[in-house]
Formats: sequence, C-alpha cells, structure tokens
Amino acid sequence: MLVSLYGLKNCDSCKKAMKAFDASGQAVTFIDIRAEADVASLAPKWLQQVEAAKLINTRSTTWRQLDESERAKAESDPAGLLAANPTLVKRPVIERGDDVFVGWTKDVQAALGI
Repeated sequence: MLVSLYGLKNCDSCKKAMKAFDASGQAVTFIDIRAEADVASLAPKWLQQVEAAKLINTRSTTWRQLDESERAKAESDPAGLLAANPTLVKRPVIERGDDVFVGWTKDVQAALGI
C-alpha cells in the first residue's frame, strides 16, 4: 500500500520515521510540507480524520510568533490557518490509503506495523 510522509527534511521525528520505514522494508514517499505539499487541499482532508488540536503544533516557533487573532483561527478555521502556515502542521503526517496518522508515537508506529 502506498505510504506518503509529509514533513520537513530537518525534522528529527520525520528522520526517525523515514529510517524506521526503510528498516521495515516499507516503501514511503517523502513530501516536504513547506516546498512540495498543497496544504490548502490536504488540510481539510486531514481534518476529517484528525481533530485540529492534534494536527496543529502549538509548541512550534511558528505558533509562538502568531498573534492572538491568528491563533483564534485554530478553532474557527484550522484548515485556513494550516494553509497559511504549513510549518504549523504537527509532523510527520503519514497517509496510508485512506488513513491519516499524525506524529511519530508508539501508537502510530504500532498502527503502521513498524
């Protein structure tokens, strides 16, 4: 099954995920969320499966630099907020078929069979 990993090349969690996929023999396509991904079209699809609080990285530098009116969009327009600020997406986002996984936790690894 085709697996796509959305992240940043310098993200430690993304690097760990890529190594784990390689070690398990599962093919994965890496897509740079800042340079290659169309977050405007991806975010609504992701938000159908994952709640905004899980998808928006509120611990990031980007989040800390937003003013309160921008942060309020996390509740009112999370897809628009992510489209305008792709680095707010918690990484990695992994698509396998119709499933969407966020982060590189033990639960995600188990669900992916890694």
